[in-house]
Amino acid sequence: MTERRLVLFLDSGDTIIDEGTEIKDERGVVLKACPWPGAPEALSQLREMGFRLCMVADGFIQSFETVYHQLGLYDLFEQRIYSEAVGREKPDAAMFEAALAQMGLDRADCPRILMVGNNLSRDIKGANAMGMHSAFIDQSPRYPRESRDPQAQPEFIIHSLDELIPLAQKLDQQLGDL
Repeated sequence: MTERRLVLFLDSGDTIIDEGTEIKDERGVVLKACPWPGAPEALSQLREMGFRLCMVADGFIQSFETVYHQLGLYDLFEQRIYSEAVGREKPDAAMFEAALAQMGLDRADCPRILMVGNNLSRDIKGANAMGMHSAFIDQSPRYPRESRDPQAQPEFIIHSLDELIPLAQKLDQQLGDL
């Protein structure tokens, strides 16, 4: 397997999991949910291609643990960073710093990280502030697709996770050419 230079940080809700399918308990913990069409296959393919995957998501630890084990996707991620554990939510740098630390990376590695998420004000703004590449996935009708905040402008826009595969390959190749 090829050693990849690019590292992928991914949000969960409305990036991988369709929030419209979530079934929650009285505390708001997700008990069951469905992935977006093609998301499991895209994640599996990226992992098989040698990309390191780290989930960076806001929410309850139990929600992610339950849903990702149910879907058989849990082990695709090398690390999982949850806001409940960190005590902060994106775009707070603490979320991204925790992900860097768990992946054995530091701030100098940010230019070789692509953060993929559905929330411009959290995922994209946070990644941009850290000096990471940012890809906005616009498949959800539940979140704004535009922002007036110049710090929340994505570097890339994709419509589904299968579009992440060629984008990741392209960015990885560019990193190798540097």
